Amino acid sequence: MNRSHFFAHMARMKLIQRWPLMRNVEPENVAEHSLQVAMVAHALAVIRNTLFGGALDPAQAAMRALFHDASEVLTGDLPTPVKYFNEDIARAYKDIEKNAEATLLKMLPAELQGAYAPLLSSPPDDDYGQLVKAADILCALLKCEEELTAGNREFAPARKRLTAMLEQRMNQEIRYFLEVFVPSFSLSLDEISAPEF
Repeated sequence: MNRSHFFAHMARMKLIQRWPLMRNVEPENVAEHSLQVAMVAHALAVIRNTLFGGALDPAQAAMRALFHDASEVLTGDLPTPVKYFNEDIARAYKDIEKNAEATLLKMLPAELQGAYAPLLSSPPDDDYGQLVKAADILCALLKCEEELTAGNREFAPARKRLTAMLEQRMNQEIRYFLEVFVPSFSLSLDEISAPEF
């Protein structure tokens, strides 16, 4: 039986720092971010199903979110201002991401590749892809809230940009999450530990 380096690569997500060009009060790595995106994607699917008549599988949403930045173990986390500096760079980076996803998939034993292909190179425009992208943006917004609450004004422009991105994608489950869960991220531990319900 051949050895696979796939999960050794996945374990290195914790070594890739996000927001690398910005001062951070609390550094964040890709593994932490992916876990949070998975939890938020799961929540968005549950909210859509429970309150707004949706029929998504929350577990599938969470799994797609867990792997949404997997290619970064090969590419690193390219800062947003660089990634979208112009159309040529954005297009080239998308090609690099696709190549990295294919490389990761080939690391798996052939008999497992079918199960992981939809996680590593999932369609960005289907219901799950859109939900994961919304969760990704929400989690970046939460990072901004935490940094701003800690006095780091460097995240103010990012917060403004991310809020505009969410407005473009706004739907009922995003609005619900923004209203019900996001305000707590600017509170202290004592404030969020007080009984609410």
